Amino acid sequence: MQVAKNTPRKDDREKITRRKLSDQVLDKLRDMITSGDLAAGDTMPSERVLMDRFGVGRPAVREALQSLHNSGLITISHGERSRVNAVDASTVLNQSSDIARLVLSSAPANLAHLKQARQMFELGLVRVAAQNATAEDVAELRELVERQRECLGDSTTFIEADVAFHKRIAQTAQNPIITSVSEAMLGWLFDYHKSLLHWSGKEEITLAEHMQIVDLIAAHDEEGAVAAMARHLDRASDAFEPKS
Repeated sequence: MQVAKNTPRKDDREKITRRKLSDQVLDKLRDMITSGDLAAGDTMPSERVLMDRFGVGRPAVREALQSLHNSGLITISHGERSRVNAVDASTVLNQSSDIARLVLSSAPANLAHLKQARQMFELGLVRVAAQNATAEDVAELRELVERQRECLGDSTTFIEADVAFHKRIAQTAQNPIITSVSEAMLGWLFDYHKSLLHWSGKEEITLAEHMQIVDLIAAHDEEGAVAAMARHLDRASDAFEPKS
């Protein structure tokens, strides 16, 4: 018997699988958020309302809500209704932090890759800062250097002030995506590898380099600022090598 031309062969047929109810509810809730039916700051409908709306049981609703919480789209607080979060680049990158830390810890070479990426990124940022920095930007950068100086003797707060300085340079670009990427990259580098840092004896050098970078930004000296940042990052890179 001849098989009709339009009849698919057995091996060509695609299997149709039933999706979990919670996944279907999750899709519906995501659509409500992305369409604007639920805006940032809005409270989510109650579990009972969602159960009635989608014709599903409480477990499916709760699992979907937990998935939204895990992805950063909503915040679940004990004793309160879930609330929709503002979604921006920072939200996305924050949700990637655990994966980034896993990648960094999985192979020693990944730390070197991150340091290289950070250097390429920050050299571009300091050039933008030298082009665009306002008097207010420069004043705040100088204030951050002095705040870091006040942290001498306390490695934890010194490192936090160091991160704040580099974040502030990123903010001069006035680009929220660039700022978020900078914050995420610095967070992955400093927070996860804080135990590897050995700043002892280098704090004064760091402060002097930071102040030189600010002076060059204030003078709108792009090439000078880039060169100073490159020297600073080359030297500081050694601080992230494991102690022998």
